[in-house]
Amino acid sequence: MDHAASYQAGFHRRWGHLRQDRVRALAWLLDAPDLLDAAAPEWAGRIATLGPVTQDVADWLARLDLDPARLDAALGDKIHTRLGLYAEKLMAFYFAEQGRLVRHGLQVRASRNDTVGEFDFLLENGPGALTHIEFATKFYLLDGGGSNEFDALVGPNLADTLGLKMRKVFDRQLALGDHPAAQALLPLPVTQAQALVKGWLFYPSGNWPAMRGITAAHCRGFWCALDEIDDIAGEEFLLLPKLQWLAPLRAHPATPLMSHPKLHAALADQFASSSTPVLVATMRRHDDFIEEVDRGFIVPTDWRSRAAQMQLAKPA
Repeated sequence: MDHAASYQAGFHRRWGHLRQDRVRALAWLLDAPDLLDAAAPEWAGRIATLGPVTQDVADWLARLDLDPARLDAALGDKIHTRLGLYAEKLMAFYFAEQGRLVRHGLQVRASRNDTVGEFDFLLENGPGALTHIEFATKFYLLDGGGSNEFDALVGPNLADTLGLKMRKVFDRQLALGDHPAAQALLPLPVTQAQALVKGWLFYPSGNWPAMRGITAAHCRGFWCALDEIDDIAGEEFLLLPKLQWLAPLRAHPATPLMSHPKLHAALADQFASSSTPVLVATMRRHDDFIEEVDRGFIVPTDWRSRAAQMQLAKPA
């Protein structure tokens, strides 16, 4: 990868002054390109976009970085382990601070034991109307080289694909406002329902085919099997904990980094007891910090064959 032209390089230029991890994650959610191209005909106008970050919002993020007490209060004392919930709470905080949030996480039940669904966000949409935003942060690996099928974008744990996710969003989640049980709960009618999707896509061997429906400038990285990691560019690496998957990482210079041999040994040990791919960042040292320049999933050596079996098992 040309690091000078990477998304990471641009993020560090725009947001390098932010020091708090949670504020940097929020900046990424607001500033990162949408994963899906809102103008693509595949999505039929049902993809939301936040638009460019304004100077007012950039100034607000800078103030929040200096004093994140309100954000910390919104996130709560509970230690988050689910990345999706963490990202959702960050976005709820932003929408509330912007004065647009009407409800967050509103559950709809047809009866006590029958949950129909949940509205991620209900936002003001002019007088007397609501916008329903279904929110997702997704990480997919392109399995199958140059395939342009959305089901070829596979989640690291193989349980999800972009095609499956968007079928669920369009067929079920965005239709929630039409359900009689939902209409009984809504303070105002939902006049617009859209999906807001952020994330990263990962490609084998740096091969980035143009894909219909995908934003051209989306955040991207590589993926490879454990026995291929000697081909990864860079000299020092860091395993990224799941809550640090959103924004490109900046960390203290004393943070321990791994060489190629240490990375291989650590991953081999991890894969001995787990088949879950690991997200790795290539790091660059500066005088008073280290920062991410590239990222990629390292997968067990049998991941490709398991992914192929999953594809064959899918109904036609």
